[in-house]
Amino acid sequence: MNRTIDVIAGSDLVERPRRSRWPARLDYFQSASGLLLALFMWFHMAFVATILLSQDALYAVAKMFEGDFLFGHGNPNPLTLPRFGVSIPVTLVVAVVFFLVIAHAFLAMRKFPANFRQLRTFRGHMAMMNHEDTTLWFTQAFTGFALFFLASAHLFIMLTHSAQIGPYESSYRVWQENMWPWYALLLLAVEFHGGIGLYRLAVKWDWFGGANPGKARHRLKVLKWAITVFLLVIGFATLGALMKLGHYYQSHPGERYQPKWEQHAPGAAPPAAPAEAGGNR
Repeated sequence: MNRTIDVIAGSDLVERPRRSRWPARLDYFQSASGLLLALFMWFHMAFVATILLSQDALYAVAKMFEGDFLFGHGNPNPLTLPRFGVSIPVTLVVAVVFFLVIAHAFLAMRKFPANFRQLRTFRGHMAMMNHEDTTLWFTQAFTGFALFFLASAHLFIMLTHSAQIGPYESSYRVWQENMWPWYALLLLAVEFHGGIGLYRLAVKWDWFGGANPGKARHRLKVLKWAITVFLLVIGFATLGALMKLGHYYQSHPGERYQPKWEQHAPGAAPPAAPAEAGGNR
């Protein structure tokens, strides 16, 4: 008998099934990273939406995250590097979020269709079963793919311009740099992806199953859509407010935002005209 054939057909080359806990661990890490990102987005929305209250509110939130409260009002903040437009605390937070986004996307890709044939098969099964949760998974996968590009661009801007967040800087970026269509798409992708993800997490890990899982799932869907609609309304209202503010500043060149407590400070100088977008406040 041919020795080559013997070796190829030998029992040592037969793949033997092994038990591994890594698929379950990766599933857990995917769920945990998704939950952290969803909670972060809720807080992020709340902080940015303070522009709906006033410019002072958004300015105060931005300065709080830059760590100004540690050094007292009016004192230089060594954690902010104006020359580079970077705030060290904000940059660190953005870096952690960026890492979570990349890790979550890497883990989620394990379950994506690997080629066009698998995608076509899945679409056929989805159409045949007409199951809402299956359609939600496909929507989540599609919005997740879009977020890999939309969110990465936004996070890179925040990473390299972390000290340029506030009424003037944010509205300038949204309106005068024509970023509002990008942020509109990002808002839609985030809210649909995050809402569906939280719903699927609750179902997967049986957080609110109770004695009647079917009824609990129905309630979770209603709650999911209510939260998604609420966040979309708040998000688009916030985006509209920043667009309106950016249009105002574009119509009033040289005028910069100055909080009320600085305007009324003794000997306060009027705000200087910016040499370029996103300069020091």
